Amino acid sequence: MTQLGDKLTAVLGKRTADALGRSLDLHTVAELLRHYPRKYARRGELTDIAGLELGEHATVLARVESSSKKPMRHRKGQILTVTITDGNRRMSCAFFGQQTWRERELRPGRTGLFAGKVSAFRNTLQLSNPEYELFDEDDDGMSTMDTFLKRIIPVYPAATGVGSWIISRAVRQVLDTLEHVEDPLPEQLRAEHGLDDLDTALRRIHRPESWEELDAARERLKWDEALAIQLIFAQRRHSAGTRPAPACPRRPDGIAAAFDEKLPFELTEGQREVGERIAADLGTRHPMNRLLQGEVGSGKTIVALRAMLQVVDAGRQAALLAPTEVLAAQHARSLREMLGDLARAGELGGAEAATRVTLLTGSMGARERKQALLDAASGEAGIVVGTHALIQDHVTFADLAFVVVDEQHRFGVEQRDALRSRGAEGTSPHVLVMTATPIPRTVAMTVYGDLETSALRQLPSGRSPIATNVVPVAEKPAWLDRAWQRVVEEVGKGHQAYIVCPRIGDEPPADTGDRRPPIAVLDLAPQLQEGPLHGLRIGVLHGRLPAEEKDAVMRDFAEGTLDVLVATTVIEVGVNVPNATVMIIMDADRFGVSQLHQLRGRVGRGNVPGLCLLVTDALDGTSTRARLAAVESTVDGFELSKLDLELRREGDILGAAQSGKRSGLKMLSLLEDEDVIARARDVAQRVVGADPALERHPGLARLVSEVVDQERAEFLEKS
Repeated sequence: MTQLGDKLTAVLGKRTADALGRSLDLHTVAELLRHYPRKYARRGELTDIAGLELGEHATVLARVESSSKKPMRHRKGQILTVTITDGNRRMSCAFFGQQTWRERELRPGRTGLFAGKVSAFRNTLQLSNPEYELFDEDDDGMSTMDTFLKRIIPVYPAATGVGSWIISRAVRQVLDTLEHVEDPLPEQLRAEHGLDDLDTALRRIHRPESWEELDAARERLKWDEALAIQLIFAQRRHSAGTRPAPACPRRPDGIAAAFDEKLPFELTEGQREVGERIAADLGTRHPMNRLLQGEVGSGKTIVALRAMLQVVDAGRQAALLAPTEVLAAQHARSLREMLGDLARAGELGGAEAATRVTLLTGSMGARERKQALLDAASGEAGIVVGTHALIQDHVTFADLAFVVVDEQHRFGVEQRDALRSRGAEGTSPHVLVMTATPIPRTVAMTVYGDLETSALRQLPSGRSPIATNVVPVAEKPAWLDRAWQRVVEEVGKGHQAYIVCPRIGDEPPADTGDRRPPIAVLDLAPQLQEGPLHGLRIGVLHGRLPAEEKDAVMRDFAEGTLDVLVATTVIEVGVNVPNATVMIIMDADRFGVSQLHQLRGRVGRGNVPGLCLLVTDALDGTSTRARLAAVESTVDGFELSKLDLELRREGDILGAAQSGKRSGLKMLSLLEDEDVIARARDVAQRVVGADPALERHPGLARLVSEVVDQERAEFLEKS
């Protein structure tokens, strides 16, 4: 009999096991059974072709509509083009070579699974040389693939050489010999929440007899994932209370009060409310761990600065971490500008209650760096701004009590973890994490499970609207010419423009298969200078420029001595040039929804409306174009965050790329399963409160290790 820990080679044979291991990284029975179907089809129900994405490996259930042959131009043989349909849209399958037998097989009316990489030919979706499995035609004319698939057809995430039907057969072979699976969930917990046992759920998720069975199996397997993650966070919250934070109560007569008095504008209601919560947190010895999310331009920086000044009033230090040197330098400049004479302690003209804002980055000159290190170590600098260089071992603080992390998602796991040990005398600094990417509540509960969350939804007065338009160059190439004309027109009015590219251009382009390499800054800038933007003052900015050059370019753009900035996403966050009114994002389909929303927030920051143009060669009808259309239709970041979650899937949200492992979430939907997540959180809090190390719950400890592997557990704990 087969057990979960068995190697697939022993069960399936070397050939099939090697293919599953090589293409899908599946090596054990447990890994195969946790490779759940991506979707299910009813017999006779076809795949929606409109949802396919260029470049993805897709499996579609479709019907052959027609076929045709023509000779290949440059070699012997013929091209067989088979048109398949879902009843609404069509796509083609192209087969190259001697295809007489395929033509006999792929007769109009036949239904089957077709798998391959989605490309485009003459603006039509296409699968080139796809693998396929046609359904047999029964005597009664009904189609079926195997006897056990008579009602519900599972469609698995597949890969080249390993089609969905191969995975389906492998799963059937494993289930036919699988021993009864021991359940890690206590029987009382299953009864309390009406859950299937694990053995039943695993069998039904792959071979459901009915949609009701499938729903019950999904519910149980969602619980496994939700509870495993919430147990990790419950343990994290339990241990957090063992290391106190420095208390920083408010002072009525210090630098914070002086700063509030000189503010030239009214704080929004949201800024005041969040500020009060943060001030109360900072006044206690319990470490604050708060996530502050808000729209681009909602005023998060002013909230963070007021909190940092409260810490300075308590005689301690605050640090602000930014993901890039460009942004760190921008933050340091803007903090000094906002503080004015309050940032010039010890200088002529400095205010009586003043402090010092010091910038510390990895590429500073030796003399500047030495002085910055001395300012931090001596306590002369009440606020230290920098990149991850701030949390390296050789950087010391006199009394670090508060750390603000701007754009949390741009920091690595180890860097975030290092923050917790930087407090003085065995303390843990208070932490405020800021993001301009709004996060649905379910994501916050799951990914930021040990953080309290606050949101700024209200934009300060004076922000101008931003219009967004898609420029579909594959269908309307002339629109790109008009986009460059708009840049010239805006510069003619005295304004400035950003042009954003996905690649620098001094590196070999990544393998993108059939797609062309992304447009690069170093390629596009000279083309624009010699072509449609001839005569304009164009600057180039990217992450591999020396720090001094980056600062000089950004300063020139901010001061208006450059008309156009051709840049990578180094300008994504924090960069503030109110005179910039237009942004053109090249290859916009190569960016995520939230990233596009962040980027366009760089325009419309003054009193003139902003314009963002999303240039793409993605075809109409693809999910890529649907994504860009959604960004075009709304500037509500909270709405876009939900869309982004639907498109990116939960594995990316959990940071799979950072941990190097497959996602721990295969069944749980962070958008749709808020109720499961909330109930699992309550159960985890109750269990860990009574048994922090899960010593009395070995099944739950095993569940954590099975559903969330060790490397991912460490990632989640440090997130």
